[in-house]
Amino acid sequence: MLNTTTLGRGGLEVGRLGLGCMGMSAFYSGAGTDDAESIRVIHRAIDLGVTLLDTAEMYGPYTNEELLGRALAGRRDEVVLASKFGIRAAEDGSRRIDGTPENVRRSIEGTLKRLDTDHLDLYYQHRIDPETPIEETVGALSELVQEGKIRAIGLSEAAPDTIRRAHAVHPITALQTEYSLWTRDPEAEILPLVRELGIGFVPYSPLGRGFLTGTIRSIDELDEDDFRRSNPRFAGENLQHNIGIVEAVDAVAGELDATPAQVALAWLLAQGEGIVPIPGTKRVTRLEENAGADALVLSPEQLDRLSAVAAPRGDRYADMSALNR
Repeated sequence: MLNTTTLGRGGLEVGRLGLGCMGMSAFYSGAGTDDAESIRVIHRAIDLGVTLLDTAEMYGPYTNEELLGRALAGRRDEVVLASKFGIRAAEDGSRRIDGTPENVRRSIEGTLKRLDTDHLDLYYQHRIDPETPIEETVGALSELVQEGKIRAIGLSEAAPDTIRRAHAVHPITALQTEYSLWTRDPEAEILPLVRELGIGFVPYSPLGRGFLTGTIRSIDELDEDDFRRSNPRFAGENLQHNIGIVEAVDAVAGELDATPAQVALAWLLAQGEGIVPIPGTKRVTRLEENAGADALVLSPEQLDRLSAVAAPRGDRYADMSALNR
């Protein structure tokens, strides 16, 4: 069983690694092709002590929550269940950000129905709505806490000032932001702030969207509808430069008889308590491999060597406008 940690002061006790469920239903190569195997992954995760399960309204949209709801039949009380709202999908495939109190209410009801539960343990605002004051959004979320529909409030990809303002309205339990050897941005301001405020930190894409596993060397290996084909870090010369990060991880893995994924996750876990990466996978073997990172100990020299790796080239997304608000 995995060791545990706590998100937020007096908050949610979870395994040190969580499970990101997005790729089971959306965005990556092969998404949504084998629900039965995805359900086996979820069940095996629970058995291993991977208790923080992460989904969102927009994954699918909606189908990932429905999948998770089926998988948790009879096992809901064994997990810390998290979902996200705030990115609304239209019938034409477009999306818009909506943090209004009205959308908070609309979203939670749909999410609870799809997940077949009467409450969420953690509910994130997926992206910050620049048209709705964060105080109004968090105020509506705090009402859901009072009503017992959610246990704790989270934010995703929020700027420092937004985090402070939100936390002043109601304690924020967790902040979800991309963080890994592939993305070091949070180290400058976000990590010091969440530690100051006692907010847990949940790195998504902790394996660099699969890149840190060492299995991707060309976008030609990805399906035509895989969103990484439009990601700047996977493009041309950027990709060739970024392979250097993988090579550094792979070198340490060879010293420890571990896999690159385990080393990348162990580096994240070594950054402090209250950090719970949520690597995603659709395969039991990968899940078990990732869970092995909890027992992997990197030496101070290895940690320093990895931390000194050159920053990646290219933006995290083709459109960065919805981040850091």
